[in-house]
Order: sequence, then C-alpha cells, then structure tokens
Amino acid sequence: MKCELHRNQDLLAGLLFIAFGLVAVVVSQKNYPVGTSASMGPGYFPTMLGAIMTVFGLYILVRGLTNSKRVEGVWGVRPLALVTLGIVAFGFVMDRFGMVPALFALIFIGALGGHEFKFKEVVGLAVLMTVIAWAIFIYGLDVPFRLFIWGR
Repeated sequence: MKCELHRNQDLLAGLLFIAFGLVAVVVSQKNYPVGTSASMGPGYFPTMLGAIMTVFGLYILVRGLTNSKRVEGVWGVRPLALVTLGIVAFGFVMDRFGMVPALFALIFIGALGGHEFKFKEVVGLAVLMTVIAWAIFIYGLDVPFRLFIWGR
C-alpha cells in the first residue's frame, strides 16, 4: 500500500507539533533567561512546553510513517477564520471590557465556526468556562484580571 505523505494525517499533525515546539524553544531560549528547575526563569516554562511538544510531534510523526491514515475532507476556511477572529477579539475585549465579556466573545465567535450553533448550548458553555476561568485565575492564582470594566 503506497502512502501519499502530503495526505497523511498523523505525519502532518506531527510536523505541525514539531514546528510549534521548536519555535517555542528557540524564541524562549533567545529572549528569556531559562534558569534551572530549582530557580526557574521566565523562559523555563515555554522552553519545557516547546520541548514536550517537539517530542510529542516526533512520536506522532513516526506513528504517521507506520500508519498511513489519509486526511479526509477539505480545509474549512470559515472555522479557521472564526476561531482566529475569536482569539483576536478576546485580546481586544479583555483589555477594554474585562475577562467576562472577553470570554463570551471568544466562545461565541469560535462557536460560529462549528457545524452547528445552538444558542443555549453556547451560553451554557460560556457561563461554565467563565466560572472555571474565574476559579483558576482570580480565586486560585490571584491574577489581577478585571471581571468587568468597572471593577474586579
């Protein structure tokens, strides 16, 4: 059975993980002091995360070379564009209006990129994710994010 490498699902995913992992390692090594495990610098976490992504990518790449599962379908431009727009909107809204509106914007715009959009489900997901984000960042880590523009 002949494997078309450009249509191999795991090979392409592995290459993507390797590329992102190596970029993270190179950028963090070049711009931030890494430190050691006992005394971590600001570049330690992105370096380790990039290294883990690279190793994970190598595993997926090797699996793709041994298992030739083809990519099915075509690229969805609409989902790609809406998820990217959601991330940009999150950054824009977070700074100007606070964390809650930013999360709602991210989740709603990202959900528009899916095959189905059910308003009640998206509202429920947005509320749940906002509560989880509040619990982790505001309550747990005490990060000084504003929930809304008018206060904490």
